[in-house]
Amino acid sequence: MASPTPTVDADAAACTGTIASLDDVAAAVKCTTVVINAFTVPAGEEFTLSLATGTTVTMNGDVTFGEQNWAGPLFQVSGTNINFNGNGHTFNGNGAFYWDGQGGNGGVTKPNPMMKYAEAHKLIKMSGLFTNVKVLNSPVRVYSIGNTAALTMSQLTIDNSAGDAPNSKSDGAAAGHNTDGFDVSSTDLIIEDSTVHNQDDCLAINKGSNIVFQRNSCTGGHGISIGSITSDAVVSGVIIQDNTITNNDQAIRIKTDSDATSASVTNVTYSGNTATGLRQFGVLIDQSYPDTLGTPGTGVIISDINFVGAENTFAVASGADRVAVNCGKGSCTGTWDWSALTVTGGTAGPINNFSGIKNYSQ
Repeated sequence: MASPTPTVDADAAACTGTIASLDDVAAAVKCTTVVINAFTVPAGEEFTLSLATGTTVTMNGDVTFGEQNWAGPLFQVSGTNINFNGNGHTFNGNGAFYWDGQGGNGGVTKPNPMMKYAEAHKLIKMSGLFTNVKVLNSPVRVYSIGNTAALTMSQLTIDNSAGDAPNSKSDGAAAGHNTDGFDVSSTDLIIEDSTVHNQDDCLAINKGSNIVFQRNSCTGGHGISIGSITSDAVVSGVIIQDNTITNNDQAIRIKTDSDATSASVTNVTYSGNTATGLRQFGVLIDQSYPDTLGTPGTGVIISDINFVGAENTFAVASGADRVAVNCGKGSCTGTWDWSALTVTGGTAGPINNFSGIKNYSQ
């Protein structure tokens, strides 16, 4: 999944465009070198970069977003063979202004997602490299990714740790909610060497293929997920390896909508992942979403789900299930090799409507 040899848009100028306000964007994106200095995006406005092919973007300061109840997103970027280097600088979403414990499920209107990589309602629509960027306090979801060519996202930090605490609007619950780290509908995507502290999925793959999620740290949320899978969605060729998962609801989850049809999840490999402090499950594969371990649907075919290679080692809390698999009749198929899975603590969970798991017992 290496990025293709960079090319430069023939219509773009070999100049440097500097952005210190939204007023600078239109002229800056005509250049193939773009520098972002520190500035504040006015409330209710969007910072959009539609970049020429081969552009290099460098952040020299933090970008802060003004506070207003609107649907967002706050930032969008698109372009081909882009090299975007944040130099450790921050996109600050001022999430505490919005947080009410309801996220995208209600309460005040919130910019959702914060960082959008796409066209129209779709997702980050760029190829190339996006690296060394920090996102602080997103209102709801952080990265929504829908690249159509190879993209590597590396050395990123998502810090929504302040959302763990309740506030005056959250009725005793964590104020941050639905703060997914990476929502993915992509082909040819690598996410690596990144750190996420949030209150929802660290990674959620909704559809796509040839996706690698490796050497990342996930703290506080719902673990590493595929789904929820809706009708007609296809997920294939996924590698989840060498990640560290701490104090999440579960380490690994595949969730498919109970009413989904004509969809599939296949060829998923988990290797070398470590998890501690799991509150509910070690591994959860459930075809009854949005319920948990309810009546499963049969419209999503799940196959070739393997824990192989380096050992996956998960430790669950005393009241948690080590492994729970809830398949619809006939919708989990084939033989799954779980020889590199060890789950300790808790109790054995249910395995419903499937006998194809090999080399593992609870």
